[in-house]
Amino acid sequence: MLADLTAWLYSVFIERFDGWVALGFVAQAMFMMRFVVQWVASERVGRSIVPVAFWFFSIAGGSLLFVYAIQVGDPVFIAGQGLGLIIYLRNLWLIFREKRRDPSI
Repeated sequence: MLADLTAWLYSVFIERFDGWVALGFVAQAMFMMRFVVQWVASERVGRSIVPVAFWFFSIAGGSLLFVYAIQVGDPVFIAGQGLGLIIYLRNLWLIFREKRRDPSI
C-alpha cells in the first residue's frame, strides 16, 4: 500500500513535472495570496474587508490558471477560471469607477 502511494506520488509530482506544471504551481500560489491579503487586511481592521489587492491577485492567479487549464485541456477548469476572470475584472472596474467619482475613497 505504501509502495503504491509512493509510486503514485512520484509519478504525479516528479515524472510529470515540466514547465506547465511549474506554471500551474505559480498560478495557484498567486491565487492563494488573495486569501492571505484579505485575511491580513481584515485582521488589521478587526472586520472582514476585501482590499483591492485581492482582486489583482485574483486576476493574476486566475489568468495563469486559465492558461494552464487551456494547456491541459480541462473544460470545467477553463469555464470556471474564464467566468472568474470576468467577475474579477468587473469588480476592479466598479472600484476604480467609484474612486473616480469620489477621490477621497
